[in-house]
Amino acid sequence: MIVSLPAPADGIEPGSGLGAWLQRLVIGAGLLVLATAALAAPLGYAGWWRPWLVLPLLVLVAGGVGWLVARLPAARVDTAPAAALALVGAAYTAWAAATHSTQILPRRDAGSNLQAAISLADTGYRIVPLSPAGMGAPAVLRVHDVTLGSPAFYQLGDAAHPSIQPQFVIGPAAIYSPGRWLGGLSTMFVQPAVLAGLSVLGLGLIVAVLLRGWWGPVAAASVALQFPLLHTARATYSEPLAELTIVAGALAWVLAARFDHRRLALLAGLLVGGTTLVRIDGLREAILLIPVAALGLIQRRSWPAPLVRGTAIGALGGGAAAQALSYRYLGDIAGSLLPLIALGAFMALVSWALVVLSRRGAGLPDSVRRLLPAACGLGVLVIGLLLALRPLFMTVRQNPNDPGADVVAGLQLRQGLTIDGARTYAEQSVAWLSWWVGPVALVIALLVAAALAARLGRAWTTRPQIPGRPPAPLPTWAGPYVVALGSTLLTLWRPGITPDHPWAERRLLIALPFVAVLVVVGAAWVWRGAATSLRSQPARAGLALLTLASLVIPTALATWPHRSERVEAGSQARVAALCRALQPGDIVLSVDDRAANEWPPVVRGMCNKPALVAKYYARRHPEALRILVDGVVDAAPPGSRVVLLAGESPQALARLGFTPQPVASGEVLEDERLLERRPDGLVPLRIDLWLAPAS
Repeated sequence: MIVSLPAPADGIEPGSGLGAWLQRLVIGAGLLVLATAALAAPLGYAGWWRPWLVLPLLVLVAGGVGWLVARLPAARVDTAPAAALALVGAAYTAWAAATHSTQILPRRDAGSNLQAAISLADTGYRIVPLSPAGMGAPAVLRVHDVTLGSPAFYQLGDAAHPSIQPQFVIGPAAIYSPGRWLGGLSTMFVQPAVLAGLSVLGLGLIVAVLLRGWWGPVAAASVALQFPLLHTARATYSEPLAELTIVAGALAWVLAARFDHRRLALLAGLLVGGTTLVRIDGLREAILLIPVAALGLIQRRSWPAPLVRGTAIGALGGGAAAQALSYRYLGDIAGSLLPLIALGAFMALVSWALVVLSRRGAGLPDSVRRLLPAACGLGVLVIGLLLALRPLFMTVRQNPNDPGADVVAGLQLRQGLTIDGARTYAEQSVAWLSWWVGPVALVIALLVAAALAARLGRAWTTRPQIPGRPPAPLPTWAGPYVVALGSTLLTLWRPGITPDHPWAERRLLIALPFVAVLVVVGAAWVWRGAATSLRSQPARAGLALLTLASLVIPTALATWPHRSERVEAGSQARVAALCRALQPGDIVLSVDDRAANEWPPVVRGMCNKPALVAKYYARRHPEALRILVDGVVDAAPPGSRVVLLAGESPQALARLGFTPQPVASGEVLEDERLLERRPDGLVPLRIDLWLAPAS
């Protein structure tokens, strides 16, 4: 049976009231995120990202966005479900904020984004020029095996004109840096929760617009229970920003298709394409817009052309900002980025050819028209099953010389697994999904996704009722469905991330909500009698509740152990202890791996002291390290003091003949970093620091 989402009872008349206000709020918030990132690109390049300039500009931008969205049409959402949606979003925000992480050290992306935001807020520059005077450069930087760079922070320039370029694109630093001005770290730590709450609200609104009734709050609550989303909502990751822009874009797209509205289509394209300003891999979702836009052009609708223009403007703008401000990062990920760009070019070329052929009168043969709906549904089923069965016939590996291979090998050693650092564990990506939503929900989601694919194929091939007239428009859910399905399949095929958990689940932040929404759609079909032969309403209601239970119960059980976690809580005190121990004129030189990998941006950005790093070779050879230290001491400016920093043990300092002085000691809790099973808690992480004056 081919089923479809029910037609809304209110036709295409715009809605009003709380539901309309919430729709405009989500779209406006997404636009404000992108406008802030776009504003930061030129101002951060010029060194003008200063509170006296930026905050008034952001007020003006927010006013302009509010004026714009207030004039957009919104779909009808009844007041009671809209109020429930607002409550779910607020509760989720409060939960994530109350249990927020304090990931200050750049051990993973959250800490790197935080330090980049602090750097941007305090210096005004995205690429931060460093004053040679305070550290004795260029003489110090000419010492062999001395660098300013550290993981996620590249050294640029020469010894006379050094600078630091943070990794990743500018969006997260742009969004989180105003929190530094307005409330310091405490504000920055809860910003992701607010953004994530708006994303959950937006997702629920999409379902409420498409399904009506109370299905929107049900979908929002189901997504809010998923721990991987909560995990990123608790820290300064880029995912809460990208979730909001993509969800806001999907909502705008649904409304654009519903009202055939050009301005909403333009905004939808800007939001999805502009996601590249906050996460460069938002390019994947941008290129997935192309085929549906092509189908809309074939049907001669008014919304595809502005959608394509908005997407191009957003994606090209994000790409230009990344090239100007994050080019070292783009070089590092070129192996993943270039194939994605090539895929986009191929899809654009094929779509253009289909549109041209259609305009010239070409069409599908009748035999293809008859078979296409079933082929679309069957294709989704087959691909889903193949992805799930991959562990039976495939072991995915990467280049063993990739830096990530050493990390994986170390984790395998500690977890008693066979040492094979080249493994990516990508063949287990469907199992990762099942950990958090349960296998039954995955089966239901696959069946619903296949049914929707068949419905979309039927809509594409339906001939117009009157000769010379265009066919009925594509379903309003077609765009978000194609993007979510394509993104999910591409992600499951190649997650492209270090496969330790819950870190790796960051790649599933479209796939997991998509599964939840598909299950809710299935429950709605059952409830309304569209997917079952049951005639009794109580029987249909019971089966619908069982369908929802297959999702909600496993999700809640998987999330329960993580309900009150606070990753790296207490690390702020260790940073404060280090900063207190340093004196005016100190130059800090990191001499072991923990110090070199985790502390230079903190010393530079939060302690306001020059931070140097002994390169890897010198850290491994005491003789070379001693020569390096002597060279830095000799090159340091008069009146300064070179201080050595160790973060693993005092032995590195003792071997050099210096007396280690403990500065900070204690444990915090970090994520488990498991490879082959679902994490269910936190593990201790020691943060110990020793200093030794070298001059």
